[in-house]
Amino acid sequence: MLQRLCALLFAAAVPLSAAQSGLPIPKPSYAPTHWPIQNGVYAIHDFRFGTGETLPDLRLHYLTLGTLHRDAAGHADNAVLLLHGTSGDAHSLLNPVFSDVLFGPGQPLDIAKHFIILPDDIGMGESSKPSDGLRMKFPHYDYADMVRSQHQMLVDGLHVDHLRLILGTSMGCMQSFMWGEAYPDFSDALAPFACMPMELAGRNRMWRYMAMQSIRDDPAWDNGNYTTEPVEGLRGAADFIIIAGSAPQQMQKDFPTRQQAEDYVTRTVDRIVTHTDADDFLYYFDASRNYNPEPELATITAPVLWINSADDFINPPELDIAPQLAALMPHARFILIPASMQSYGHGTHTHAEVWKDYLIELLQESEKK
Repeated sequence: MLQRLCALLFAAAVPLSAAQSGLPIPKPSYAPTHWPIQNGVYAIHDFRFGTGETLPDLRLHYLTLGTLHRDAAGHADNAVLLLHGTSGDAHSLLNPVFSDVLFGPGQPLDIAKHFIILPDDIGMGESSKPSDGLRMKFPHYDYADMVRSQHQMLVDGLHVDHLRLILGTSMGCMQSFMWGEAYPDFSDALAPFACMPMELAGRNRMWRYMAMQSIRDDPAWDNGNYTTEPVEGLRGAADFIIIAGSAPQQMQKDFPTRQQAEDYVTRTVDRIVTHTDADDFLYYFDASRNYNPEPELATITAPVLWINSADDFINPPELDIAPQLAALMPHARFILIPASMQSYGHGTHTHAEVWKDYLIELLQESEKK
């Protein structure tokens, strides 16, 4: 999760602007990319959410790379769905540490051979979200709504009836397990990175709840009806983001003195506040409230490559739960990346060089003979 916000942890400092001046949060701005992306939008009319709420037109934005191929029977056979993390968007996985390692000639997801689909999930990027105008009247979506809308966008919008691979990072990792349960024959393989397929409880739920409460407890939030962003609430939430997305060894190397560490916190909190809408934040953090694929893990029949990293605050290995959950799935392999100067905390999910060889093995093993 935290994909866009975690990316801000390593970005260049920018001055305070929108959130503290009372101006609207600007539309997403994206880093330049050399990849030949194609933009698309699919609108679902009268989409019904799990709460029973509806939206007259649910806008789903996505990017694609490459060309869709079909087999002799007319079924898609080279489509890859890449799912971003919380607060991320379709551009998140165009990050060079991910895309430059995977998308080029001869690489595992070579766009000359694969049709890559990168959606903006509900509530994020250029898809429908609370900050479009409905604020807290926006339907209270959850991960099941996201997965169902992704499926409808693929089948009805892109006419993709089968996937070669679903690879998800953080929130996308959690959605990957849900895809395997809801649509067991839709993908040849699943690659969930940086999550646990179980109810979010213990410390993982606590820090998320505290981040949300920081916003709700700010009087400026005004039950979501603010005219100026609730800056103090957002600053408190940003503190939790820094800790949750931290990479201990990398941070010790990059900020070896007290002053450097404190300056980094100041810059990063300011940056997160500038780029975050409070209502959007509350919605995409609370979307995990119903998540719990554990009871149905045995129904996931596709090969699964599940990777976590040992320095991930959000998914701590000392819980020693992952091997037990992996054993519930018929064809799952769990890999724990050791903590080192080559790992990046929760963000290891985006640094493809760390786990690329495992992905190559999954693709080889799941290839149809």
